[in-house]
Amino acid sequence: MLRPFDVRLSRRALLRAGGLSVAAAGLGGGRLLAGPADLVEVELVARERLQRILPEPAGLSPLVTYADRFPGPVIRLRKGQRLRATLVNELKEHTSIHWHGIRLPNLEDGVPFLTQPPTKPGERHVYEFTPPDSGSFFFHPHCNTIELLGRGLAGVLIVEEEGGPRFDADQVCLVKDWQLDKTGQFGAFTSDRGASRAGTFGTVTTVNGEIGPTIEVPTNGDVRLRLYNVDNTRVIDPRIEGAEAWIIAVDGNPLPPRPLDGWPMGPAMRIDVVFRAPKEAGKTVRLTNVYAAEPKPLASFRAAGAALPNKRFAPRPLPPANIPEPDLKAAQVIPMAFSAAGAAQSFDSVLLTSLPYADQLCLAQKTFWAINQQSWPEGGHERLPPPIATLQKGRSYVFELANLTPHLHPIHIHGYTFKVLSSDQRQVVPHHADTVLLEPKERLRVAIKADNPGDWMFHCHIIEHQETGMMGYIRVA
Repeated sequence: MLRPFDVRLSRRALLRAGGLSVAAAGLGGGRLLAGPADLVEVELVARERLQRILPEPAGLSPLVTYADRFPGPVIRLRKGQRLRATLVNELKEHTSIHWHGIRLPNLEDGVPFLTQPPTKPGERHVYEFTPPDSGSFFFHPHCNTIELLGRGLAGVLIVEEEGGPRFDADQVCLVKDWQLDKTGQFGAFTSDRGASRAGTFGTVTTVNGEIGPTIEVPTNGDVRLRLYNVDNTRVIDPRIEGAEAWIIAVDGNPLPPRPLDGWPMGPAMRIDVVFRAPKEAGKTVRLTNVYAAEPKPLASFRAAGAALPNKRFAPRPLPPANIPEPDLKAAQVIPMAFSAAGAAQSFDSVLLTSLPYADQLCLAQKTFWAINQQSWPEGGHERLPPPIATLQKGRSYVFELANLTPHLHPIHIHGYTFKVLSSDQRQVVPHHADTVLLEPKERLRVAIKADNPGDWMFHCHIIEHQETGMMGYIRVA
């Protein structure tokens, strides 16, 4: 079942449409353009748009989005299709699009100054690539991310697998907090206290931009829930109350089905879950977050329509992914220590504006964090430090991620899907991911085969931590 903001164009529809532009229902600020059957073209217009988040009497909130509404757009490809996405920048600042979780060519990764020049106000930039893996991915900017992602600048990219199990509904749910006052206006997205600790939390939690929405699903149907944490800060541990639920994918990567019973999701993490909707129309089950003192309801799923025929609930695995397997016996171990900066640093605004090429969008004024005792962003993206590690193409590596702090850190590596191996603190289910939640004082091992050359960002996805030092890049050459 597609929600109103989903975008899909079948092969038959593409062939019927020929080379004409087709307005994509629900895409809003963008357009889905018809072309060859193996190519999907999308136009993404980044600009400010008003949307209601809080109920009246609060006013509309000034979001920043790629489409008419948050969340949006949701772009769906079949595996093997090529995406051509044109970013149109109607903001008052430069921006870019990072395609989170996709093993794509380095030039398409969307990091200003590292992989591309920033797209300035009024400019356009074209991204083109064929995702090699099916899964649930998303995209967002990579400069001034605290504010832009905080105001809603994110979209969803789904690559549908071939030959997998069929579901009666395919539902996308994005969990996100908003930093809003009672009038609907945005408050401060960051603070020194938040940036130097667990992050600055929003004041209202939503699913798909709504507070506690009720989402209709087919009565007695099997529902595939693609659950995204797109918040800047908050960790969630989801449950489906009133229905048996199983995880079938992590960060879009297939996982042998296992009960949904404890899988904390840091910012940028995703899981695919399957559950059976109620047998009677009008009955509901509830999505809750138990990563809190008391479980917090997020959304409800209400059975609607005539009941589908009874069948045994037995979640089937998704088709396996074709991710390069690291050679663990020959792998070099590279320590990655995530810590507080040796001394918190502050940069005077007069000094910042006097630096050659200084770009304050990509440069926080204070530094609190470090990787291997190296802090980003003393010079900003345009004054790149050395890589935190240089890898040889074709070799295998194990990163030993050591959290030396009392806070959680969701660690993300661009351009790679890594294999989570083990932890010194907990039982780890071996799985593939692009973002992994590193617990306080934990040492966790992940592995890659360095088959994708380029400079790849390596950072914490609590955005305040990322932008105040806990970011670097690895070089694969």
